[in-house]
Amino acid sequence: MTTVLTIHGPNLGTLGNRQPEIYGGVSLDDINTSIAKVAGSWGWEVVTLQSNHEGAIIDFLEERAPRANGVLINPGALAHYGLSLRDALAALTIPVVEVHLTNIHAREEWRHRSVTAEVAHGIISGFAWRSYTLGLEALRNLIQEEPRGV
Repeated sequence: MTTVLTIHGPNLGTLGNRQPEIYGGVSLDDINTSIAKVAGSWGWEVVTLQSNHEGAIIDFLEERAPRANGVLINPGALAHYGLSLRDALAALTIPVVEVHLTNIHAREEWRHRSVTAEVAHGIISGFAWRSYTLGLEALRNLIQEEPRGV
C-alpha cells in the first residue's frame, strides 16, 4: 500500500480560529479529512502529524519515512528558518511536496524564502486548504513516476 506522511508545522493546529482573514475558516481536522478522502480513493494510507516542535517533526520523519512513499508538508514558519528540518527533508529518498495556505510571495518579505522548499520536489502556495489536495495530486504524480518498493 502506498503511504504518505502529512506533516503540519507550528500553529497549524489552530486553523479555523487563527486569523481566518488570512488562513481561512477551514480547520485542520477538515483539511486532514479532505486529504484522507482523496488518498483513500486511490487506496492510499495517510499518516498525519501536527507539531509545534521542529525536533518532533524530524523524529517523525526519521521513524516513518523509511516505510513511506512520499511526504506532504506544510512546515509553517519553519519553512523560513528550520534548517534542521531542511536537512532532514534533504536526507529523504522519497518525494517531498511543500504546501502553504497563503501565497508566501505576496506576504511579508521574510516569508518569501523557504529553506525547506529548496529540498522539496516542488511547492504549492496560495490556494488555501486546496493547496493540500493539489499537493497530494502532485505527490501522486511523483510517486507514480518514481516507484519505490516498501
